[in-house]
Amino acid sequence: MKLFIKYMVSNRCKMLVKDELRKLGLHFIVVDLGEVEIMEALTPNQRNQLKVALLQSGLELMDDKKSMLIEKIKTVIINMVHYSDSNIKVNFSSFLSEKLHHDYTYMSNLFSEVQGTTIEHFIIAHKTERIKELIIYGEYSITEIAWQMNYSSVAHLSSQFKKVTGLSPTHFKQLKDKKRCPIEEVGNFQ
Repeated sequence: MKLFIKYMVSNRCKMLVKDELRKLGLHFIVVDLGEVEIMEALTPNQRNQLKVALLQSGLELMDDKKSMLIEKIKTVIINMVHYSDSNIKVNFSSFLSEKLHHDYTYMSNLFSEVQGTTIEHFIIAHKTERIKELIIYGEYSITEIAWQMNYSSVAHLSSQFKKVTGLSPTHFKQLKDKKRCPIEEVGNFQ
């Protein structure tokens, strides 16, 4: 049985969900960001207990198909931007359509309607947060970060970064107090 969980965006969330499933005596096959597959069917009581336990931890068990699709879109973007080691050189819209088996226009309209922002702005917000992280770590130059994050040039990265943060990447690098945002809060404009 598959379950979909909202706000599940980190390995810590995955560990928390595994613990809650174990407490209920449920056996999981896969626990991934936003998605869990368990061996058993949930009883109404187990579903309610899991729902309450997840809510106490800031997570939410989802029921409706549109919410599930939006969470899948977010999860694909978060995985691609924050957790993918490979430099994805494809069009995001094609990638999302192929990965989620839905028409991009439908997903885009649904996402904008429910989230109050576009998929593109959500992606840019996450890319900006990832760029901040890479700048803070100091392992890569801005040129290397631009290549790794699939920007056509350093100028393109710098321009987009400045639009979002108000700072150039170089100025951000020089700040003593570099502000970052938790992944689950990035791109939530509601």
